[in-house]
Amino acid sequence: MAAIPFYRDASGQYQADRCIPLAAAAAKGVVRLQALVHGHYPGRRLPDEVLPGLKTIGYWDAQRDQNWGLPWHRNEGIEIMFVARGGVGFATDAREHQLQADSLTVTRPWQPHRVGSPTIGAGRLYWVIIDVGVRRPNQAWTWPAWVLLSEKDKEELWAHLHQTEGAVSKATPEIRRCFLAISEHLHRASLDHAITELSLQINELLLALLRSFRSLPRRAQRSSHCSLESVELYLERLRTERSWVERQWRLQEMARECGLGVTQFTTHVRRLTGLTPERFLVECRLQHAAALLRREPELSVLEVALACGFSSSQHFATLFRRRFGCTPTAWRCAERTASVQGSRLATSRQPSTTLIIPECQAESEG
Repeated sequence: MAAIPFYRDASGQYQADRCIPLAAAAAKGVVRLQALVHGHYPGRRLPDEVLPGLKTIGYWDAQRDQNWGLPWHRNEGIEIMFVARGGVGFATDAREHQLQADSLTVTRPWQPHRVGSPTIGAGRLYWVIIDVGVRRPNQAWTWPAWVLLSEKDKEELWAHLHQTEGAVSKATPEIRRCFLAISEHLHRASLDHAITELSLQINELLLALLRSFRSLPRRAQRSSHCSLESVELYLERLRTERSWVERQWRLQEMARECGLGVTQFTTHVRRLTGLTPERFLVECRLQHAAALLRREPELSVLEVALACGFSSSQHFATLFRRRFGCTPTAWRCAERTASVQGSRLATSRQPSTTLIIPECQAESEG
């Protein structure tokens, strides 16, 4: 058995799903399973060198209602799922859905989701999971080399996927044709002459998915734009209002302040700042603290730290030194020296002078 990928974030460690209920149902013959896989998923194994990063592609066909479902789980890659016939319950971390024929779902890497409510009904359901190399929060996606979309198209697809909290839509006829064409290759006894065609069909599917995103109604585009604007306003308040950085924000509360889910909020912050929300909050706190050290010299380092949302002077000093290259006290000393030099230079009325701020002796912040 191949090693099962796992994902680690601040809340814990999660293992990729193994689809055990599906494998058990297929073994009993109560559902038909056709799939090509790499690693730990149930189905016919692909050679390691063939379409690496394609974790599983296939379908199940249930002729009657089942007594099993896929409970809450996570997959290591982007999963595209299409209901060709019948219906099934589906849920993400954002909301619950009842899928019908031609429903399309997209879940991002490691996004919690459930298939069945709790069991599945009669029907045929297709899927493809492509590993994009995500193993920790905010890691950049790395598409397999056989994905032929341009870099610009990949970036656009990534942006659409990160702005789509609901993850459910109606499949276009083009997407339906792609899945039906893919299914033909799953039945071939030999894949020697089918790999190129299968690769092209998956690329066609990704391109069809991108086209479907591009055709979203204008109101959906406006909704995404409005959510981005709400994040921009929130970040601006963090930059300019010390009372905001003083608050002990948690990620969920930051997202809630903007009326968004955690995933979409985090995506917008990274798009706007290049940082995670937590990193951006720390940066704003440090900038406010640097200004406060200069503006109010009578405050102690501890008072400045607490006023800017830090829990202790030691933690504050460590982060401050890492960001500015000196301790808070040394920073304050340098600012005072610069102020004195500036006054002297103004008095002497030198027409052209380069101001040099001398380094101050770093002091202990204990």
